[in-house]
Amino acid sequence: METIESIVSWVNGWLWGSILLFLLVGVGLVLMVGLRFIPIRQLPSGFRQLFKPRDSEGDGDISPFNALMTSLSGTIGTGNIVGVASAIAIGGPGALFWMWCTAIVGLATKYSEALLAVHFRERDSIGQYVGGPMYYIKNGLGKKFLWLSFAFALFGALAGFGIGNTVQVNSIAHGLDVSLGVPRILTGIVVAVLVGAVILGGIKRIAQVAGKVVPFMAVAYVGLCGIVILMNLASLPSAIGEILQSAFSPVAATGGFAGATIMLAVRMGVSRGVFSNEAGLGSAPIAHACAQTNSPVRQGTIAMLGTFIDTLVICTMTGLAIVLSGMWTTEAQGMELSISAMNSLLPHSGNIIVIGGMIVFAFTTILGWAFYGERCAEYIFGVKVIPIYRILWVLAVPIGAMMDLRFIWNIADMLNGLMALPNLIALLLLCPVVFSLTRKYFEKQKG
Repeated sequence: METIESIVSWVNGWLWGSILLFLLVGVGLVLMVGLRFIPIRQLPSGFRQLFKPRDSEGDGDISPFNALMTSLSGTIGTGNIVGVASAIAIGGPGALFWMWCTAIVGLATKYSEALLAVHFRERDSIGQYVGGPMYYIKNGLGKKFLWLSFAFALFGALAGFGIGNTVQVNSIAHGLDVSLGVPRILTGIVVAVLVGAVILGGIKRIAQVAGKVVPFMAVAYVGLCGIVILMNLASLPSAIGEILQSAFSPVAATGGFAGATIMLAVRMGVSRGVFSNEAGLGSAPIAHACAQTNSPVRQGTIAMLGTFIDTLVICTMTGLAIVLSGMWTTEAQGMELSISAMNSLLPHSGNIIVIGGMIVFAFTTILGWAFYGERCAEYIFGVKVIPIYRILWVLAVPIGAMMDLRFIWNIADMLNGLMALPNLIALLLLCPVVFSLTRKYFEKQKG
């Protein structure tokens, strides 16, 4: 076991040391500049598109709104609570600033991923719309890049069991164990039964559940966190100042905090930001490829809202509460840090916000990632693998509830990185397609 942990740590150090940080930010900047900052300028348009009637002329299996909700179900999870807390506990308050930067360039990345997913999607042997990085690599780059599409699908099918399954249920089980004394195995079994009841219905049932649960959970969590922050409004300017200052200067050790360099703040902010909003990872476009639409660009403008909502809204709420509380200087990390922070700002009730948000966020992430992993496995093995993958997915849930959290997070980081590499390479190679389709669409809109 120690050997495996050493290998995983070495791979993470190699991936997240500089390669992925450079690629994630670099690809996002290339896309943002090439798109002439359209993802930022079109944010209001994205929200308007979201609530327009379904495109009756478009092909697809689910509405554009439910495609975004399915995407958000896989995106809004432990990264919004545990991930933000871990980033601040290790990298200091400045990590939150670098999460914001990752999200801003991530708007262009998520937009481009969804655009390509819809543009290059196809139907599988049972008539379902399928798409995502493996398909836009295959259909956009040709046969000589099939190895790259296979690599993404392989890492995606495996990564789902980390980022989308065991990490999520482990956080639920850990939170309920610490706060209410609920046995982990009991939590694992209950969650497995609920997950199985939903994912056996495929993308349409997942989308229906996501379309109802995700908007409610996001609004409720943001609203409750907003109340807590408003109750401490006088301290907000100094908290924001602390975030900005520590983003560009080392943070000295204080209390239980070990201190952090600027590079550590950047690394934690970018890696946890990507873990949270998944821009560049290639997961979200798998859901957007199923949207009923005849416009890749229009779906792209809807897709990028996921990054905005996830990181610039929800993660910010969690991060501000932690910094306002000052609890990041203690030895608490992860779930305990988030609970301690909320309880210090809202005594006796703050833990309810964290635990409640964690349970719902993590559960919907397990649903969303079940679909992502299933599509990746289908790309490699065909539709016959779908029922097998679903069974393995449900069986992994109680196992994840019992595993060591630190090791699970390290595995998730490694698989995230390996999954992102093929997708980022494809985005760079296919950026002319993104720019061309975008230019033609908005020129037509003007005309």
